[in-house]
Amino acid sequence: MHDHGVVIRGGEIITALDAYHADIYCKDGLIAAIGPDLDVPAGAEILDASGQLVFPGGIDAHTHMELPFMGTVSSDDFFTGTAAGVAGGTTSIIDFVIPSRGQSLIEARDFWFNNARKACADYAFHMAVTWFNDQVEREMKQVYHDDGITSFKVFMAYTGAIGVDDKELLNIIDTASKLGALVTAHCEHGLAVQALQRRLIAAGKTTPRYHAQSRPSWVEGEATERAITLARCSGQPIYIVHLTCREAMDAVIRARQEGLLVYVETCPQYLLLDDSVYDKPDFEGAAYVMSPPIRPKGHQEVLWHALAAGLIHHVATDHCPFNQADQKIAGKDDFTKIPNGAAGIENRLALMYTYGVATGRLTLQQFVDVCCTQPAKIFGLYPRKGAIRVGADADIVVYDPARSGTISAATHHHRCDRNIFEGFPLHGGVSHTLVGGRLAYKDGDLRVTRGAGRYLPRR
Repeated sequence: MHDHGVVIRGGEIITALDAYHADIYCKDGLIAAIGPDLDVPAGAEILDASGQLVFPGGIDAHTHMELPFMGTVSSDDFFTGTAAGVAGGTTSIIDFVIPSRGQSLIEARDFWFNNARKACADYAFHMAVTWFNDQVEREMKQVYHDDGITSFKVFMAYTGAIGVDDKELLNIIDTASKLGALVTAHCEHGLAVQALQRRLIAAGKTTPRYHAQSRPSWVEGEATERAITLARCSGQPIYIVHLTCREAMDAVIRARQEGLLVYVETCPQYLLLDDSVYDKPDFEGAAYVMSPPIRPKGHQEVLWHALAAGLIHHVATDHCPFNQADQKIAGKDDFTKIPNGAAGIENRLALMYTYGVATGRLTLQQFVDVCCTQPAKIFGLYPRKGAIRVGADADIVVYDPARSGTISAATHHHRCDRNIFEGFPLHGGVSHTLVGGRLAYKDGDLRVTRGAGRYLPRR
């Protein structure tokens, strides 16, 4: 069968900068032409996008597919997780290679690369650095040069497991700095969290709501300040993952006012939920156990304002689902044993459109910027990804603003028995997703190919 390509006719193209009406012709996996009333070869598949919006494919720079964690493995693998993404307009992910403390980065890399071969959309990796010595320094250089892994993740939480101390963190930032790589940091004071956990458990406070009490916002604020300070020693930018609260945002704003470059990511759950979710009866609060936790009312507005002001660069998901029935239940009598994480990759674009664009909090261009373009620029994938321009990969989403829907675990594509946005009404929805020029999703029909995803080395 000869590929005559696909043409998207009559939609309004929205980029991080523009809005204009044009057709897009996709051939051989790339955007071949953009313009009004394009002449295309006979036999090209025609998608009618009139009355709809056309975005570059979403990039989710924070996912954890089939992550071994807390004695279990996250319930979406690289195939089901990327498929759920495609159904929601996300066409590329950046996942994490996470070595155990003491494990070779190369050995961990091979494990994750092998798992990812089943992905149906393109993927890149961040490398977590969970310990430091001469070997780790060598291996950081190796994955940077050989694999195009140009970002390194540190955990300031999870002390004694994958968390690093300040001395290790300084060494990691220093090594990354010499390479020209970016360090991304999970900011919570690990020892403070452990002290609070011990105190709560000793007092018999074991239910999911105490998870949030064991990791209060000031624990994140302190660690954010410290990450920025340690990056400052090397004169390096730092990227703060899943920022959730006022204290952390205050630390960022102070740093930015002093001329430091701090990139910030947040997630829909921190914009749209508050800590009343932990009051749900019958252990249902466990579905919302993640780190950092969902914050009290008031923090959400701070994040929305920061997003509108351009202080938050990317809205990712930290997609890391665990089933209530056979995974979250491990912490029934002890919140510290509840696997941390939730599903979100399929819902991100529709949630941000509904609660960002349709409410007037964000412009369409800001929405595209934080969901698609900025992550590509920050992590070395632009303009191959995150752009609608000739020569870019044909990863494209057609979004119909006239649709409506409701999020539910009964209908989502996440391989998970709960959805933390259950019952949320949606304005508009994805009608088509193109992945590498192939129509991979159309009106509820998911036509993804296992293994079609390509690894993306970064510059």
